[in-house]
Amino acid sequence: MKKVLAALPNYSKYCAKAKAYLEENGCEVIENTTGGPLSQEQLKELVSDIDGAVAGVEVWNEEILSAAPKLKVLARFGVGVDNYDLEAAKRHGVVCTNCPGVNAVSVAEHAVMLMLNLLRECPQLNQETKQGQWRRLMVTELHGKTVGLLGFGAVARNVATILRGFSCHILAYDPYPNEAAAKELGVTMCSREEVLQQSDILSVHVPAMPETYHFIGKEAIALCKDGVYIVNTSRGVNADEAAVCEALESGKIAGYGSDVFEHEPVTKDTPIFKYPNYICTPHTAAESYENYAETGMRTADAILDVLYRNQNPWHRLV
Repeated sequence: MKKVLAALPNYSKYCAKAKAYLEENGCEVIENTTGGPLSQEQLKELVSDIDGAVAGVEVWNEEILSAAPKLKVLARFGVGVDNYDLEAAKRHGVVCTNCPGVNAVSVAEHAVMLMLNLLRECPQLNQETKQGQWRRLMVTELHGKTVGLLGFGAVARNVATILRGFSCHILAYDPYPNEAAAKELGVTMCSREEVLQQSDILSVHVPAMPETYHFIGKEAIALCKDGVYIVNTSRGVNADEAAVCEALESGKIAGYGSDVFEHEPVTKDTPIFKYPNYICTPHTAAESYENYAETGMRTADAILDVLYRNQNPWHRLV
């Protein structure tokens, strides 16, 4: 019997089929019962005799990997692997996997939702109306706007698909452009500078890497149109929140919507919260029933491939 840690919360609730699948195939599943992401101390207490793990957003670094001598596989429940120390995993002989593209529909829908809420101030109007106010508001339509996609991976391509229904002019920047997909979706591939300069709305879809740290910072914002709207559903470190605050204050950014933060989880005194033209969600863009069901099975298969089948998982990193 192999031991598998399900590090993300609510695994039994939303991934019951995947849990049963692991158990039917010789695994004992140890669950995160804290209700939130595991701290380094909490994680360290759980890993001493595990053989595999379904990884959430908790950090798997040298300290944790050293405390898990039996660990053979980490299956990331999502796309981003910035919480993996891949070099340390390689040294410890741990196979790391992720699930690119699986959550793309859910995150894309979330990104477009943030765009619409920014343009129409739905969260603000909802709160005001419930307080008995009756504010008349003129809004900006999404229809026909120029939307710039920074990154053109699976999520961005799904965003482009949705935006076609709004007759948007879609630009995209990616260092490795998928010209065929761009042509199919009617997307114009451009330089980063062109996307920044021409877009009414920007949507950030780059991975968290050293070269994308503060991808949206003072210099990038300065290139944007006055009154640009920006949405970030990628990673919090891809935007310089201090620079975004300054631009919200000056009006250079008309509205900013994010599902991610530089420091997670947030506290109520997070500086950006004071801006009425900022809306946010707590890193939940990928959390749909459909995505959890599919990603649950993908990660379970990856773990079984390594522990029992002597096969390479679906998307192996190291």
